[in-house]
Amino acid sequence: MIGATVVVIAYDDPDHLPTAVASALAQGDVVGEVVVVDDASTDETPRVADALAADPRVRVVHRTVNSGGCGTPRNDGILAARGEWVLFLDSDDVLPEGAVTALARAARADDADVVAGLAVRRELPEGRDVPWQPRLFAERSTHEGIAERPETLWDTLCVNKLYRRAFLDLHDIRFPDGAAHYEDFSFTARVYAAEPRLSVIPDTVYLWHVRRGATNPSISLRRDGIRNWLDRVEAHRCVVDILRTAGHEELAEAAQAKFLGHDLALYLRELPVRSDDYREQWWTAARTYLAGFAPGAFRRAPMPARWAGALLSAAEHPVDVVRLAHLSAAPARLLPPYAADADGQPVWSADRPLNRLDGLTGAAAADLPLCVEGTPRFTRRLGARVDLDVHVVEQYGLLARHRPIALSVEARHRLGDEVRQLGSARMRPVGDGWRAHLEFDLGALAHGTAMNTWDLWATVRCGDTEAITTRLRAVGGPGRRVRSSRHGVLLVQPYTTANGSLALRVADGVAGARRVLNGRLGRH
Repeated sequence: MIGATVVVIAYDDPDHLPTAVASALAQGDVVGEVVVVDDASTDETPRVADALAADPRVRVVHRTVNSGGCGTPRNDGILAARGEWVLFLDSDDVLPEGAVTALARAARADDADVVAGLAVRRELPEGRDVPWQPRLFAERSTHEGIAERPETLWDTLCVNKLYRRAFLDLHDIRFPDGAAHYEDFSFTARVYAAEPRLSVIPDTVYLWHVRRGATNPSISLRRDGIRNWLDRVEAHRCVVDILRTAGHEELAEAAQAKFLGHDLALYLRELPVRSDDYREQWWTAARTYLAGFAPGAFRRAPMPARWAGALLSAAEHPVDVVRLAHLSAAPARLLPPYAADADGQPVWSADRPLNRLDGLTGAAAADLPLCVEGTPRFTRRLGARVDLDVHVVEQYGLLARHRPIALSVEARHRLGDEVRQLGSARMRPVGDGWRAHLEFDLGALAHGTAMNTWDLWATVRCGDTEAITTRLRAVGGPGRRVRSSRHGVLLVQPYTTANGSLALRVADGVAGARRVLNGRLGRH
């Protein structure tokens, strides 16, 4: 029996398919074969796939009817596979060097049924890499099933894993056929329900290419349509049913907690920019689904997710969508006003005293959903300096317990790993919190003639050695401003991101400044 079979699915993707297959073949002898499944493409993809089969390790399966999804061609690939192990690759993604070797080494060492590694989302064309669920892959570990590690349920991807083919066949684990969306959800749920011996490795094993400007973007990028939300809810309902049917009630509850903390939050962040009709349909579907959740799911969920879920359950129609969006941001941000009930316990608002903010008064400093507001101001002085007024809003006296002392601000490059320390200042108490004032030079954020986008983050340092880091909320501030710098012209544009945070676009030089002034800079 040959080693591993890489199943590559493709539909109308002749440009990217050769690169995907090449990345699989480059894994070396550990990959015994690559099975390309063409899902009845309408362009040159079948011809390109056949040309790739000139390599003896490549075989092609041609479907005569398009399945409408990813599940059926992957099932065809499992059926055609001859390797002891199977892994999946989409035609527009790639396997990084050594990925299959790392997975197979762990599989042999641990006698595992499934081995999971880190997937990295690569934003194209910029090339920014964002690890997906990195906390799950911080260290190597092995588990008999996932009951002892229920956070594994947050890993819903099928492509970052190596599967023992006999294990999939023994438990009849397959993807849903046809045009099912979020097919990964039910497949991984079936895998987890079968209680595999699971190994986890910290190696990067999959590069997930994210092309936001693509003509046909991936399902996960089409959240602007209500159908996407309904499909996601149905897929998650299937996950819970699979786990419950297999007798894993605790895992089913943990899956519901994951829905509150991840899936629900993902859509709540974007709810303010949706239409009234969308919001009404979305809200109704969310409430209907949450009505069936076990009480334990809410207790397991992160604190802000519990509050958001409770409010959704209590309100028949959309309310406080902007405040909910901020609460669902990462990190969470609880906007004022702050109300309390007759017993002095924090509640969502004065008109919703039954919606308690449980857990808030006992939260550690790092878990407080602080609201830190930033307002940039430009003086009339020459040069590229900017004043930044920062307001840290107190929440029920909870921050005061930790004795906030100083605040520092840093800029994080939107498309890279660069971080610029902009300065720090002592904090002074005001009636509703603390304030600080910083000055910094925008020249530190310029890269020649290129336009750069920077997100502003603040760290509040406390006397008890605690520190709280969060994004600055945008409050006021000017529009585009042209400043002088040692390079000549420097243009800065403060703006509010989709989740209400403060960011800066900085363009250096006449050519870069012209790009901003002409309005060619879209939001990222």
